[in-house]
Amino acid sequence: MARAATLRRKIAFTALAWTIAMVIFFPILYTIITSLKTETEAIQGFNLIPSFTLENYVTVQTQRDYFKPFMNSVIISVGSTILALFVAVPAAWAMAFSPTKRTKDILMWMLSTKMMPAVAVLVPIYLLFRDFGLLDTRIGLTVMLMLINLPIVVWMLYTYFREIPGEILEAARMDGASLVNEIVYVLTPMAVPGIASTMLLNVILAWNEAFWTIRLTTTNAAPLTAFIASFSSPQGLFWAKLSAASTLAIAPIVILGWFSQKQLVRGLTFGAVK
Repeated sequence: MARAATLRRKIAFTALAWTIAMVIFFPILYTIITSLKTETEAIQGFNLIPSFTLENYVTVQTQRDYFKPFMNSVIISVGSTILALFVAVPAAWAMAFSPTKRTKDILMWMLSTKMMPAVAVLVPIYLLFRDFGLLDTRIGLTVMLMLINLPIVVWMLYTYFREIPGEILEAARMDGASLVNEIVYVLTPMAVPGIASTMLLNVILAWNEAFWTIRLTTTNAAPLTAFIASFSSPQGLFWAKLSAASTLAIAPIVILGWFSQKQLVRGLTFGAVK
């Protein structure tokens, strides 16, 4: 009886998990289906049967250069992630292994900056970018996305570093390791799962950032988020072409998330089980 109840519970939880997964994935699935329809079929209403036409993808490729915004997204997301790690690893090390009475206050202050509406600082940020010549540049956007995601990166690394025994670092100091060697050769290898998951999450957040990328770029540094927005014209919304552009934009990051899901889950649960 107990075994039957356990089996029924597993089936119920499995069905619930698949239901939630399908609800989450359905907007992406419907976007793909819409991209395979004609414009006439796309505006007729809800329909899960596409005509399997590739006309929209051909039109998107001929009207816009997909490769350039794709490379901009890669450079900006990866660059902001690497830059954030250079700043966040020493900061998280200091907070985890040399805390002060203000450490928790600083962490909470950093996290509170994520609660501020981005539009509240749009004007001063735009003026700073204009005065320093950073508008529509990869460097400016890379620094901007690094600063946006830095609180999350610091918080995640701080959590991972707290799970590493401090005695290991003390032993490295006794063996004559310098501060840089301690971070690079002792701390970093032990926190590889956490650092990898932090990098993946930061790449995803930077890739999906739309508010700042659309407002601080025009053509030269415009990533895929701006590429999607360019298909919204005064003549109206062309749903099939917009869906094709969206599919091309989300495909790389969906594929990356699919192949790295084990590493991502392992890193997010790093230190959770004692």
